[in-house]
Amino acid sequence: MAEMIHPPMDQLQDLEYCIDSNPPWAETILLAFQNYIQLLGTSVMIPSLLVPAMGGSDGDKARVIQTLLFVAGINTLLQALFGTRLPAILGGSYAYVIPIAYIINDSSLQRISDRHERFIQTMRAIQGALIVASSIQIILGYSQVWGLFSRFFSPLGMAPVVALVGLGLFQRGFPLLGNCVEIGLPMLLLVIGVSQYLKHVRPIRDVPIFERFPVLICVAIIWIYSLILTASGAYRDKPNDTQNNCRTDRANLISSAPWFKFPYPLQWGPPTFSAGHSFAMMSAVLVSMVESTGAYKAASRLAIATPPPAYVLSRGIGWQGIGILLDGLFGTCTGSTVSVENVGLLGLSRVGSRRVVQLSAGFMMFFSTLGKFGAVFASIPFPIFAALYCVQFGLVASVGLSFLQFTNMNCMRNLIITGLSLFLGLSIPQFFNEYWNPTHRGLVHTNAGWFNAFLNTIFSSPATVGLIIAVFLDNTLEVEKSKKDRGMPWWVKFRTFRGDNRNEEFYTLPFNLNRFFPPT
Repeated sequence: MAEMIHPPMDQLQDLEYCIDSNPPWAETILLAFQNYIQLLGTSVMIPSLLVPAMGGSDGDKARVIQTLLFVAGINTLLQALFGTRLPAILGGSYAYVIPIAYIINDSSLQRISDRHERFIQTMRAIQGALIVASSIQIILGYSQVWGLFSRFFSPLGMAPVVALVGLGLFQRGFPLLGNCVEIGLPMLLLVIGVSQYLKHVRPIRDVPIFERFPVLICVAIIWIYSLILTASGAYRDKPNDTQNNCRTDRANLISSAPWFKFPYPLQWGPPTFSAGHSFAMMSAVLVSMVESTGAYKAASRLAIATPPPAYVLSRGIGWQGIGILLDGLFGTCTGSTVSVENVGLLGLSRVGSRRVVQLSAGFMMFFSTLGKFGAVFASIPFPIFAALYCVQFGLVASVGLSFLQFTNMNCMRNLIITGLSLFLGLSIPQFFNEYWNPTHRGLVHTNAGWFNAFLNTIFSSPATVGLIIAVFLDNTLEVEKSKKDRGMPWWVKFRTFRGDNRNEEFYTLPFNLNRFFPPT
């Protein structure tokens, strides 16, 4: 039998900077700004979807975007310093859209005739639901319950979950790119060409600018191209949908954004609390916890770190709960989760440095207070971001599949679990999404609106469905007999903080805080 050429490897080898190594300062600043630009797509899209439905104006939308970015900066910094310490950016999550739509359509709020008053009251209701629901992650994280549950994970169980974190976002890729194909398709081809075919070209000394800064280069080129199309009147007689997706002057963010605005807690007034709203929001918190777990696993691999031990994973989930609490206090209109696109950017730029992410948090907070300047970057047409997502979500999905190298994929048991988890993880959410819209409220349609929102949210998440199926099957089908086939001999050393000497290098708290919070 021929010798194995590519044996399984704990860490990826094709990256320039790992979690605790840092590029030169000039590169670090540009890479941090690139991460900020990458986050703008989701940070603009979610408020643009929800704020008008809440009754908000363009000015309200601009203020919500500023707040979302500001709190994302705080949460990212807290996570990188005290949470998992992985180079993961926390931003707004689409997982919260269904429960927020349930709150928006609450009859008591819909009866408010004044649009601005309805927006304020709806925002306060969302804030209250986020504050209460955040307790789920805080409790599961700091009590180490989530860490204990993670002991049921194996490489076989995690592979489809991490893969679905990327694959499950396929609707944010080419379908949204196709809304303005004359901008989106050139962007997709350009980012592939620059990041892959030109990565070894170094026009400036020894700096691999095409490999390191593909997002900055490609966004700048296609954004200028879209500005020329807009200024030349190419979309003058086009339908409104085309103009909204293609033009660079239809977001109304620059004109409505204040020159300076410092987001602060309770800026929309005191939150209001409702048991139904809170229960509905808890489903999104659970989903974001599952999706973030998969994203943390991918980020650790792309940062050339070991998989986060149970203790570190719980610590990160606890701090993420604090982040959702801050979302509720500040009024970001949605909750937080790990930004999958920014995880993909680690691999695209081949830089997994923690310092880059910490500095990018500073950019988020800085530009969110300078409203006009931040709004200029936020006015980039969304199909440009959708083209980036096609590459980055796919990269995260492939990182998940790379965990299969530690398993026996010549075993029929493993093939069935992997295939079933991936297929149903995509098929079930697609079935639920076909029935969901803000008015009909989804496939589950009982008289209890919060119950509808809860189940529709859970089963609309590919990663969550994949986790339920993969972990259940992996821990009930021939468990003892299949330990080696599942990859447990490789995985077991990463369950505890002391299980691998490298964990201390990657995950030890700063400022000598481990004296007060000793790892387990």
